[in-house]
This record gives sequence, C-alpha cells and structure tokens, in this order.
Amino acid sequence: MSDRGVEEGPIFSAVSASARQLFLLLRCIGFADKAQVHISEEGLRFSVEESSVMEGLCFLEKSLFTSYAYNHTTARPSTPNSLDSDATGVDQPIFQISLPSLLETLQIFGLTDPNTNRPPWARDNHTAPSTAFSSNVLGMNHVCRLGYDASGSPLSVVLEEASITTTCELTTYEPAFATDIPFSRKDLALKIIMRASWLHDAITELASTSPTRLTLVARMQDGKPYLALSASGSLGSARVEFNNSKATTFAPTATNTTQSDTSPSLLLETFQLADPTAKVVNSYKFDMIQKAARAMAVATKVSVRGDAQGVLSLQFMIEVEAGKVSFVDFRFVPFVFEEGDEGDEVEDALEDDEVDHSEDDS
Repeated sequence: MSDRGVEEGPIFSAVSASARQLFLLLRCIGFADKAQVHISEEGLRFSVEESSVMEGLCFLEKSLFTSYAYNHTTARPSTPNSLDSDATGVDQPIFQISLPSLLETLQIFGLTDPNTNRPPWARDNHTAPSTAFSSNVLGMNHVCRLGYDASGSPLSVVLEEASITTTCELTTYEPAFATDIPFSRKDLALKIIMRASWLHDAITELASTSPTRLTLVARMQDGKPYLALSASGSLGSARVEFNNSKATTFAPTATNTTQSDTSPSLLLETFQLADPTAKVVNSYKFDMIQKAARAMAVATKVSVRGDAQGVLSLQFMIEVEAGKVSFVDFRFVPFVFEEGDEGDEVEDALEDDEVDHSEDDS
C-alpha cells in the first residue's frame, strides 16, 4: 500500500445491508472465471466476456449500498491517452478479480432461510408480499463491507452476522480487455420489451434439440408485431413465436403444436423496428445465449435490442427490493453468413412455415 493511500484514505469503500442481493446480481454473470471491476462515483461495474463474442455487464449502483465512498484523489493521475479518467483528471480504478471466489465469499454464511429451522407455529407466515430478493425469503441479510485501498491492493470483503465477522481479501489483477463489444444505441434495428420469464421458457424449450445456433426473426406480420426464435440441432428443430395475439410453439417433427391466447399487454409490450417494412434476421451461438439463463430466471422484464450490425443486447430488469431495480446486460456478436449459407436456409424455412400457417387459417 502506498503512503499516499494511507494519508488520504482508501480509494473506495461501501456497505451493503444485504450480501444476498449482491450475490444474486453477480451470479447472473457468473459464467466466467475472471470479472473486470470498474470503480466510479456512480457505482461498481462488473464485466465478463467469452471468446470476444459475448459480454456480460452487471452494474451495482451506489443506491444499492447504505453507504458509498469513492475517493478520486487517491487514484492515479490520468495519462494523456487515458480513456477511463473522470472530470478530475485521474484514472478510475479498473482491475480483475476471481468471480467464483467473490461469489463464494458473499455466500460464506450460507443460503438457507433460518426461518425454516423454526417450528411451523413459530414462523412468521403473515408478512407482506415479498420479491425474490426480500430478506425474509432469502435468509441472507448479512452486512457486507467492500473496500479497495490503493492501486494494486486486494479487494476487501467483510461479512458480518451477529457477533461473527469474516474478512476476505481477493487478489486483484491487471485488466484483460480495454473495450466492450461495440453496441450502437443510436442505430437500433429493433427494440422489444417483454417478460423475461417468457424468454426463459422459450430458450428452455429450444434447448431440447441440442442446437448450435439461435435465429431471431422480427417483423410486422399482417400489421402486428411478430417475433420468432428458432433453433435446430442433432435432435431436431423447434421454433417459438410471439405476437400481440398469441404465443405459439411449433416443432416441425411433432404431431401437434401448442398455443395459448393471452392478453396483448402481456406479450410484446414494446415493439419497434427502424424500418417497419423490413425483416430483421440474425443468428447467434446458442450456448452463449444460454449463459444468460440465470438473469432470465430472476428478472421481471427484458429489453431485446439489436443494432444495425446485428449485435444483440439483452438487458434484464431485476427487482432487488420494493421500488428498486437493477439491470444486467448481455451483448452477443452475430454470425456473419455468406449468400447461400445456412442463415438463408433458416430464413427460407421460416417463410415456408408462415405460408403453411396462412393456409391453415383460411
């Protein structure tokens, strides 16, 4: 630790009243061994990536903490070419840590609900409705203190439960990647908002065919928003369709199809295409999409966005407590197909099925 850090205090310190909230948010991006941490005045930004074609971003806003202190005067002065400096002219701290180690530390006191250890007549069964992150459901409302003293110092994690205090220091490493997967919010090809649980159910359904690719098709069909997710693999092929009048699961190898009529407000709540007359078709690695399954399972809504280059963003809104939400974002680089490649075959198959459906309705 440098003398300057001792004199001016740590670069960062924060206190959270619930270690479980931090754990469940960070577990959404827990598919990588290392997470890159970016400390700023607004909060902590955790990012992970795989093979440069997928990235997961989790931002812990300062409002999640009961106290949050960022001392920019302790950080290193910025270099002339620095891209991560704030208005004071200092570099914002960026480093890597072992994400599995951090997750293990946050759950060191266990995940069970202590209320279940009490006899049934002694349990409080008349509490107010709770979210998935409420302490009475999770049973892990331990105080968590985070600290980062100076550049190169370990990340300190202190957990407190009653009279027990556990202190862990996680080794920090040099950052491994400098930039995020580029995603142009100003040049969107599509934007769709829907229930995250429906996306989770669709991906689970499609996974049964052991697919390698997921193809997304979005267009206006008969004046109504239409979204289709299709996948094919060694065990067959399947497709899940969403529009504002029904949700249909269609498997070409099956004898029956299933569909359910649902209120339009519960399906594609928002559907925007840059060109309403165009069809948006892109394919992605299925196993990469599956890595966002944990976020799909706990989120309430998801924003599905694609830019003009085909980069896909899945932004999940997660309710951490009543009236408070956090966001976890995933970005995926699409497959680039040549003319006559498999991408055209998938699109042609969807068009053929569309014709079949119109004939059945007539």
